[in-house]
Amino acid sequence: MRQRYGKSQWALEAVMILAAIIYFIPVYMLVQLSFRPGHEMAQSPLGLPSFSYLGNYLQAWSLANMGQAMLNSAIITSISLVALVAFGSMAAYVLARRKQRLAYWVYILFLAGIILPFQLGLLPLYRLINELQLLGTHASLIIYNVGHFLPLAIFLYTGFLRAIPREYEEAALVDGASHLQVFTRVVFPLLRPITGTVIIVAGVFIWNDFLTPLLYVGGTSSATLPVVIYQFVGQYEARWELVFAGLIMGSLPILVLYFLLQRHVIRGFASGLKG
Repeated sequence: MRQRYGKSQWALEAVMILAAIIYFIPVYMLVQLSFRPGHEMAQSPLGLPSFSYLGNYLQAWSLANMGQAMLNSAIITSISLVALVAFGSMAAYVLARRKQRLAYWVYILFLAGIILPFQLGLLPLYRLINELQLLGTHASLIIYNVGHFLPLAIFLYTGFLRAIPREYEEAALVDGASHLQVFTRVVFPLLRPITGTVIIVAGVFIWNDFLTPLLYVGGTSSATLPVVIYQFVGQYEARWELVFAGLIMGSLPILVLYFLLQRHVIRGFASGLKG
């Protein structure tokens, strides 16, 4: 039997439509201003975009060398995520299955890494990277990203693992499998939903991060997308039409990744929080 719409349902839908419009306005402004020449940006900023004009995109791509920057961002993000998933899932598996108090306190130590702001270690980390002679390299950002998101990954994986029955692992051990084989062949495939969550949450931040790449690889051939887009903002003049065009091009890969994994993100949060 179909339920009739009441006043509360209509009010809720009206609020959701209003919220969607509010969120859509900045996106619309970003897109339509990216298709306008610089001298026309102040004229009717809310007007319809002229999709036939692609000069801003061509200039932003060539002047900022966005092809190389996009490759740098892809390399740094992908390697960071692979290492984060590997280390985070294996560490969480040990912490979730061990019953010793040491495992509990190590887990609490990792949780403290989520609470403490990363700005506290900004200067010491920079000095350490400099002493290791890794400034200006992909490795500097990969090491930072894995260390920065490892506590969050362990937290999510541990909560998910505690909701998985141990019978699967015990049956594999009885059949003669080693602990590593149990994890890779039995446990890790079951972690697919929460792995999608970790990839999206960490991947979006790593791809869009500006401060750390500016410190570690700014002004080098390893610069990432946010850093090279920032070169269009000067002290006395900013070429906002190129900034907007660069932001649109830079956001497309991570948007595609999100749409591909959004189902796993929702399932991962729903399942992981139960544990």
